[in-house]
Amino acid sequence: MTSRKEIRLVSCGVVLAVISCLATDWPAAAQDYLSPTALVAEPQGRRLYIAEATAKQVDVFDTETAKVTATISIPAEPTGLALTTDGAFLYVTCAEPQGSISVIETDTNRIIRRIRAGYGARAPVLSPDGKMLYVCNRFDNSVSVIDTRTNEHTTRTSVPREPFAADITPDGKWLYIANLLPDGPADANHVASKVSVIDTQTMGVDRPISLPNGSTDVHGVAASPDGKYVYVSHVLGRYTVPTTQLERGWMNTNALSIIDATGRKLINTVLLDDVDSGAANPWSVCCTPDGSHVCVTHAGTHELSVIDVAAMLGKISSYEADNKSAQYQTPGADQAQGYDPASSVSQIPNELSFLYGIRQRIKLRGNGARALAIIGQKAYVAEYFTDSLTVVDIGKESRFRTSLIALGPKTRMTEKRRGEMLFNDAILCFQGWQSCASCHPSGARADALNWDLLNDGIGNPKNTKSLLFSHETPPAMITGVRENAELAVRAGITHIQFAVRPEDEAAAIDEYLKSLKPVPSPYLVKGKLSKSARRGQEVFDKAGCASCHSGPLHTDLQKYDVGAGKGLDEGRHFDTPTLIEVWRTAPYLYDGRATTIEEMLTTYNPDDKHGHTSSLTTRQIKDLVRFVLSQ
Repeated sequence: MTSRKEIRLVSCGVVLAVISCLATDWPAAAQDYLSPTALVAEPQGRRLYIAEATAKQVDVFDTETAKVTATISIPAEPTGLALTTDGAFLYVTCAEPQGSISVIETDTNRIIRRIRAGYGARAPVLSPDGKMLYVCNRFDNSVSVIDTRTNEHTTRTSVPREPFAADITPDGKWLYIANLLPDGPADANHVASKVSVIDTQTMGVDRPISLPNGSTDVHGVAASPDGKYVYVSHVLGRYTVPTTQLERGWMNTNALSIIDATGRKLINTVLLDDVDSGAANPWSVCCTPDGSHVCVTHAGTHELSVIDVAAMLGKISSYEADNKSAQYQTPGADQAQGYDPASSVSQIPNELSFLYGIRQRIKLRGNGARALAIIGQKAYVAEYFTDSLTVVDIGKESRFRTSLIALGPKTRMTEKRRGEMLFNDAILCFQGWQSCASCHPSGARADALNWDLLNDGIGNPKNTKSLLFSHETPPAMITGVRENAELAVRAGITHIQFAVRPEDEAAAIDEYLKSLKPVPSPYLVKGKLSKSARRGQEVFDKAGCASCHSGPLHTDLQKYDVGAGKGLDEGRHFDTPTLIEVWRTAPYLYDGRATTIEEMLTTYNPDDKHGHTSSLTTRQIKDLVRFVLSQ
């Protein structure tokens, strides 16, 4: 039998090689696949532009002939598209550590200039007059404003965690930013992602709108054509209950939140699921040109929801009027489903049949529905894993006919790619309520929620872990209850997806997880440690952090009682986590009580059990934090 020491040496050797080649670059993507990830249509609707992530290109698609007429190579992975109202220029965001925007002249399909952007640039949005371009810098937690006449940055605005999607009201006054993950402690009464509302005149955040408790994985946002509403798609996790079943959305539901764009406040949230059929992983949101319907893609169940807006809003109004007496405020109610602990709790987000009769749920032809564009009475859905478009006729008399269009030749699916597809596919789950990616979004990272998974008892929830390097750092789970990640993958299918699946599917997921690569920390300076981080490295050793967080992965693969356990977990030993990519795995400690690394090292380390930090100066703490976050 291989010893733990031998496992550690082999794992660290492999990971060191990976880290060394990625220290200053975005992870290389396979070129065998296209992976369509963003769409934008020209105003006349004749051409559709398709950003293809792994191929690092943009296709020009003729909607009349249903064929790709041109392909434009992009310097890095394209993450978003914005087109001027006259269709003359296409802006393509590229998600490099030093993000950029490629400006394409559509007459020639040539890149005529590149503009600097922030880390993980994505979701470009043009002002209605085309004079300003707004770009989400995902890993800088900011939004950049670029003057398209000079191609110069005018300002940058900070927003909550991981701005992922954006849209602007038709009058150009308000920019709505969907932040992917919750940004506070996971043991709070209300844990949810936010929507930032930015005044485009001042570029100040007017107010962050908190989504319902448990909201995470916020992938889409769209303003209605009349400017009255903003629609936001997200997962709505029921993390306050133990994961004993899946029926009726017990663990994860899938939602659309409606915001009053004039008052800039949340109206309500409706569930996209049915009573016995989940609609996993809502992604893109788009309105029909007349605003009569809002459409949502479902990346986990490969569907398109088409919702009658007037009927939905009318039902919300009548439901609330009829049920005022049923609204309540009881201990724990705000933790379960509420919006604001100080207000009454709407029951609409609990109604699995709310959209019955006013929503059409259309099965698509491909796998991995993500981006969405609507041209006239046709919806175009980009399917990430099958390199395809499904075109849905959403006209009144159409019966929602669908057709599949392949964007390229069929490519053999490797085990790694198949594993990634299965990880994101709710076919693994009983009734399709969730995929693995529901709790581990964005490349198998974490959703920032605490879940009571029963593998170490009941009533002691744990914060979701990133699965990066999970196979290289046994044991698995925060308390190390699984001997290795292979066992954890299979246990997850059985006890979290509540399914019995073929062994080859778990093996493929293993291959996908083993292939995950870290992305460079935004705290690095030109790919290297800053002066503060170099000082912090010395403090890291001095404070004894390196004794447990050792080797290139910064873990000795052992378990310790670090004095953090509370309640049923008091005195429990916890697995030493890797520090690689710790900058994107907040909140910290097993129950997510620490919002920041600094809090973890100071406020939640009174007895110096996870680092001798009590005697450090303020500067030393800052330097130590900088070093840890640079991993």
